Amino acid sequence: MRIEQLQAFLSVAETGNFGQAAHKCGVTQSTISRQIQALEQDLGMPLFHRTSQAKLTLAGEKLLPRARKICQEWATVTQEIADLQAGKQPEICVAAIHSVCSYYLPPVLQQFCRNYREVQLRVTALGSDRALKVLRDGLVDVAIVMNNCFLKSSPEVVVELLYEEDIEILMAGDHPLTQYEQVPWSELVHCPQVVFKDGYGMQRLVQEWFSRQNATLKAVMELNTLDAFRGVVRQGEMIALLPKSALVEAYHDPTLAVRPIAPPTDSAATVVSNGRFKSSLTRQVVLVTTSDRLQIPPIAHFCHLVRQLTHAAEHQHSIDGKLFLVR
Repeated sequence: MRIEQLQAFLSVAETGNFGQAAHKCGVTQSTISRQIQALEQDLGMPLFHRTSQAKLTLAGEKLLPRARKICQEWATVTQEIADLQAGKQPEICVAAIHSVCSYYLPPVLQQFCRNYREVQLRVTALGSDRALKVLRDGLVDVAIVMNNCFLKSSPEVVVELLYEEDIEILMAGDHPLTQYEQVPWSELVHCPQVVFKDGYGMQRLVQEWFSRQNATLKAVMELNTLDAFRGVVRQGEMIALLPKSALVEAYHDPTLAVRPIAPPTDSAATVVSNGRFKSSLTRQVVLVTTSDRLQIPPIAHFCHLVRQLTHAAEHQHSIDGKLFLVR
C-alpha cells in the first residue's frame, strides 16, 4: 500500500468518477485505475462498485475514514519536513558547559536572535556528561562540551574541535601561592582543592592529571557553578583548577588571584609559537551535534556563529591591561 494509492482512492470516492479523479490528481485515468486495482489487490476486496458512478463497497466505506486520516497525517508531516528544510522551526535547544555559557555564547546568542527572529533559542548550562546525554536523547540540538577519549565522531554524530585552553589556579588574593609567578607542582599537590561535581568533565580531567603524576588530589568540596567557586576560594586556603575562560571575572576581582601552573621540567614541556611554555594541563572544548541537524538552516547557522566566535577567541584579548591567550 502506497500513499498515492490512498490519495487516488479518496479522489474517486469524493468525485464518484474515475475520470474526474484522474483530472483532480493530474494523472491519466488508466493510472488511477491501476492504483485502485493495486489497492484492492492488497486488501483482497473491491472498494468500488463499477457502475455509471463509482460507489463505495462495504470495504470502501471501512477504508474511507482511515484513508482520510492517513493522508492528512502524511500532508502534515511532509509540510513539517519542508518547513525544516526551509529553516522554519519553532526553537533550537542548546546545552553547553558553564564557562562557555558565561563567556563565549552571549554574543553568539545575540547575533543568532537577530538573524532568526522567529526561532526561539533555549540554552541550558550543564556538565559535559549530562549535556551529551540530553543530546543523545534528542532533547537538544547542539552540545558544547569538554572533549574526552570516549567522544568519537560517527556517521550520525559530528564532533568539531572549537578551542583548547590552559588550566590555571584560582586562589584568594592573599593566598600563600600568590608569591609564585608560576606555581610549582611540588606546592600545588599540598593544597586542598574545590572541584566540580561528578559528571563534569573538569573533575575527570583534574583527577586524571593528578593520577598521571602519581599524586592524590586533595578534593575537599564539590561545586557546580563558577560563582560558587569564586565565593568559596575567596574565603581562604582552598584553591581550584579552572580553565581560563572560567577565570575572566577573577582577573577583575582584587579579592582573588590567578596563577599559571609552572611547566614541567621534563620533556613534557612544550614551547608554543610565541616562545612561551604551554601548560601540561589543558582542556579541549568541542561542538557536538548530528549530521541531520546540520542540514537544518538555523542549526547550521548557529554552529557557524559558534565556530566564528571561537576562532576569533584565538586572538589575544586584553584583561586589565594583561594579555592572555585563550588558545
